[in-house]
Amino acid sequence: MADADLLADRRRLRRKLSFWRIAAFVLVIGALIGVGLVARRGFETGSDHIARIALKGFIAGDEATLKLIERVGDSASVKAVFVQIESPGGTTSGAEAVHEALTKLKAKKPVVAVVNGMAASGGYIAALASDRIVARETALVGSIGVLFQYPDLTGLMATLGVKVEEIKSSPLKAAPNPFEPTSPAARAAMEALIADSYAWFRRLVQSGRSLSDAELATVSDGRVFTGRQAVPLKLVDELGGEDKAMAWLKSQNKISDTLPVRDWKPRRDGSGITLWSTAGAAADAFGLPQVADAIRRAGQADAAARLDGLLAVWHPSLEK
Repeated sequence: MADADLLADRRRLRRKLSFWRIAAFVLVIGALIGVGLVARRGFETGSDHIARIALKGFIAGDEATLKLIERVGDSASVKAVFVQIESPGGTTSGAEAVHEALTKLKAKKPVVAVVNGMAASGGYIAALASDRIVARETALVGSIGVLFQYPDLTGLMATLGVKVEEIKSSPLKAAPNPFEPTSPAARAAMEALIADSYAWFRRLVQSGRSLSDAELATVSDGRVFTGRQAVPLKLVDELGGEDKAMAWLKSQNKISDTLPVRDWKPRRDGSGITLWSTAGAAADAFGLPQVADAIRRAGQADAAARLDGLLAVWHPSLEK
């Protein structure tokens, strides 16, 4: 009888302990969220500074990045902006969206694009929206062009003895199709689409960099150029890094070189992936492994995204 009572007491104690663990976990997460919101609010309305926005990796024009640029433009404490670009490009529509957002930002504050490694294709489209482009001597810029790729699986399908049947409303619907040879009409339609986007890219470069037709023809064949090559070609204004960008801001826009430079990040970094990982770690610390696993799975699902459309992206294997 005493053993049964002891076992029952242990079970009640375990249930109480689990309850308080969960309660403490919820309180900690709530406190982290509250502190993060207060800190962010103070940061964005604090003392005068130069904002640094990083555009790295594939440019998709995601909402978080666009809202970040908008917030920087609306902040009275931001006196100028460094756009740090490290990107081989992205989708044409994504690069267009970022270019438009940066153009609106430029109308409010001086903007300097700083290229430490690469601003190619869609990355260069983003750089074009700045007041000035500064690049390292060995940085890669340019790759002015548009790309559309699709696989041809007809040989593989024939080898496997598999045939795909389809019924469609018109010959050009869902063309090109990897499961059938590309028809001349489908290829012509795609070439027209690429040509139109390419012409848009060229106009953007010509107007943004004040190039003559001959100068534009020289730089718009899809090649990338080093920073040293890009300066005489007018794709880049100056060689250097943020020190040269700061010197230009001081001389041309009367921006004090004593202003601190602060990194601005998309809000997903504070409330998205980082919050998910922090919550998962907290759940582990409170002895709630199942809760931690569920939180991490939710974070992975939240971070998943699909990309579609034409590409303005550079990769050595894609160059001809």
